[in-house]
Amino acid sequence: SQHSRADSLRLASLSLLASAAEAACPCGTTAAKMSGIMEYNGAAVIAMAGKDCVAIASDKRYGIRNQTMGCQMKKVFQMNDKVLVGLTGLATDQQTLEQKFRFRSNMYRLREERDMNPKAFANMVSSLLYESRFGPYFCEPVVAGLLDDNTPFLSGMDLLGAQVITDDFMVAGDCTEALYGLCETLYTPQMGPDALFETLAQCLLSGVDRDCLAGWGGVVHILTPEGLTTKHLKGRMD
Repeated sequence: SQHSRADSLRLASLSLLASAAEAACPCGTTAAKMSGIMEYNGAAVIAMAGKDCVAIASDKRYGIRNQTMGCQMKKVFQMNDKVLVGLTGLATDQQTLEQKFRFRSNMYRLREERDMNPKAFANMVSSLLYESRFGPYFCEPVVAGLLDDNTPFLSGMDLLGAQVITDDFMVAGDCTEALYGLCETLYTPQMGPDALFETLAQCLLSGVDRDCLAGWGGVVHILTPEGLTTKHLKGRMD
């Protein structure tokens, strides 16, 4: 079938990528450990919950392993008025998944005559990823949004769609240990939009300073019942 042929072609191209990485970096070296497919392009995403608001931030770097190709890459996408999704992992799969998420979200809106809430969207993302478990998309999505009563909703999942739902913060990307430690230290519950932005910006900028595969500026999206506010951050460019 077309699907199985496409999956086999995808797997063949990914095995070529992996073998090229192994040829460039012999096993046992530090560089070989950094050449995993999830770290191939580099990313850092953090989502945080506040009082009737939620925020999600990402870095802007697009790289091919240690080589930086650009610093304006979009990694967070707005699906509707109440749902945002951040994508980390392989850049080509990020673009594919963003298109699939938008297609399914639009089809839901046409069929149900209402927007998908964050919980339903997270379940749809999990189902879509699990459908391709034998030839997975190399992405780890983070879903952030506001439920009907403006309660924050945060969900993260691995490349097979196994969900984790939290009520404080969620991290994904290459430098999760650094990001997680900073979030645990700086996060306080029930923050307003301004305090949430300040905390999230400090966590992101300090976290990506400890990772050479992410950084080069950042962007923070703050979602409130009134709407979405986007702020861009200047970061180290080295």
